[in-house]
Amino acid sequence: MPDQEPGTGPTPDPRAPVEVTAALLRGWPLPAPGSDKESRGRILVVGGSTQTAGAVLLAGEAALRVGGGKLQLATARGVAASLAVAVPESRVLPLGDGEDGLLRAPAAAAVVGAAGDVAVVLLGPGMVEPQAVLELLEDVVPHLDTTVVIDAIASAYLTSNSDGLRHLAGRSVLTVNPDELAKVLRRDAGAVSAEPAPHTLEAADRTGAVVLCGGTQKFIATPEGDQWVVRAGGPGLGVSGSGDVQAGIVTGLLARGAEPAQAAVWGAYLHGQAGERLAVSVGPLGFLARELPGALPGVLAELTG
Repeated sequence: MPDQEPGTGPTPDPRAPVEVTAALLRGWPLPAPGSDKESRGRILVVGGSTQTAGAVLLAGEAALRVGGGKLQLATARGVAASLAVAVPESRVLPLGDGEDGLLRAPAAAAVVGAAGDVAVVLLGPGMVEPQAVLELLEDVVPHLDTTVVIDAIASAYLTSNSDGLRHLAGRSVLTVNPDELAKVLRRDAGAVSAEPAPHTLEAADRTGAVVLCGGTQKFIATPEGDQWVVRAGGPGLGVSGSGDVQAGIVTGLLARGAEPAQAAVWGAYLHGQAGERLAVSVGPLGFLARELPGALPGVLAELTG
């Protein structure tokens, strides 16, 4: 699909997104969890910097909380040892970083090597500089042959390489907010925020990935044209680190065997419901992203029990 001029929008799709409910998810059950960590998939989370390694922690913990099996975190060398102590359930891979503490292209070979035996790779949590991310991922993504989740600022790779996930043949999910989605589509951010559903669908068609666009409502679309909306969560989810948790949830569900569309739909709903639980126990505003992963097992148990 050719690029359109900023400020113009896609042709509205006549099909309204399906609203996601607990009943819908119970009729679309997740794959049964295996009996050990190997059967629930190996996960690699790549991201962070010397200033933002916490995002990798949030994503990794969320992936484990929804049933992911074995976790490996890859981040800037300067903070890797601290992250290994903070997340004792994970193996931590220290990556070379520049003088500014950002992951850059020289780290690509180590990332590709670590991804060789994992079920899912999550790229993006805590990355902060689009050009550095682009240079790294252009040397990483074309060499991956597994399921891939592209999160947040890592979507800069798709802004420059709209077909960059096609070689994965549908094994990919893009998790973004409306501003990030606007950059992927080269659209006006206000237009995307006003009509996120058709733009989410357009991004799925353009990239060949399942797209999850978060915000006050969450929209999910597949390249085949399927669409869902999740109306759960509330304003408290608009907090630093919340998107990292959501990306980790999707990654963990993929690792335990969910297909990309199912992982995105379930992940969006679980994230929203975890926020609603904390809104009751803590308050509608003021709960922290670090509190979300702990709420996930209970929400998941209610849906799968």
